[in-house]
Amino acid sequence: MGGKHTKIIAVGAAVQDVFLSHSDEFKPVVENPHESFLKLELGAKADVNQVTFSTGGGATNAAVTFARQGIESVFMGTIGHDPAGRAVLDVLDNEGIDTSLVSFSHKFKTGYSVLLLATNGERTILTYRGASTHYHAKDFKLYATNADWLYVSTMSGNMDILHSLFSDARSQGVKIMFNPGKKELTQPQKLKGLLEDVEVLCLNREEMQTLFEGADMEELVRHATSTVPVVIVSDGPNGVVASDRKTIVRAGMYQDVRVVDRTGAGDAFGSGFLSQWSQGKSLVDSIIFASANSTSVVNHIGAKTGILPKGTKLHHMPIHEKPF
Repeated sequence: MGGKHTKIIAVGAAVQDVFLSHSDEFKPVVENPHESFLKLELGAKADVNQVTFSTGGGATNAAVTFARQGIESVFMGTIGHDPAGRAVLDVLDNEGIDTSLVSFSHKFKTGYSVLLLATNGERTILTYRGASTHYHAKDFKLYATNADWLYVSTMSGNMDILHSLFSDARSQGVKIMFNPGKKELTQPQKLKGLLEDVEVLCLNREEMQTLFEGADMEELVRHATSTVPVVIVSDGPNGVVASDRKTIVRAGMYQDVRVVDRTGAGDAFGSGFLSQWSQGKSLVDSIIFASANSTSVVNHIGAKTGILPKGTKLHHMPIHEKPF
């Protein structure tokens, strides 16, 4: 299926992001092997040498990947009537993304995040979730959208809306890729009940272990594919394991790059995968592009700057495929 004939609706959050970086005050302080902190003195002023305005939210990030790959891309989510909402719409419009399914909150402002970037690419995020967590079922109806896929990120734990949306998709023959968030994962039984309608499930190892048994990524994938046809499990520097019930693919890092900002890396991976898989690419090729997209994103400040355009030349990466 060619890109111009594929239509994907990205469902979820839209946020205005402001990155504060290049500050001597943002050096990570390591207190034990597993935790590091930013420590800012109360009452003091900390100089920041760079401010970057961007937009984020898993669904808008994904929508940009689809658009840059030549896919008909639609964003479905809620914003406020405010400058941050206008900024979100401007970015989507500039990328050629359909915003006709955007809804507006009359009570809450658009989600807004201030990100303090440490020198190692990690960040502390101060977030006002606002309209991106107060959803209404009437705003998430598919009607006659003629979409091929839904890419669904977190819906702030609103399982009733997810159930309704997934039922709509099933009745209209729309496939679903699901990347649930923390608030969905705190409701594992309800979440597992949604998975019968899901075609592709993407989670990290710890998240997948809240839903399925498995000591390692391959074991998790094998258990999860008994419910979902295509499963992807990631584990940071330990790479990715994926299966479509035919083969199992294990991939390492696409490229060892200096991490500037990790914001949006997971969105770039998930949407990068679907941008290829939805067009009939193989599991291996889809994982390679997903990895390349994610790697490019962490090399820039902001979740969207590094998203790859169509036609980007990719190189080989450590990847192994074996029969399921």
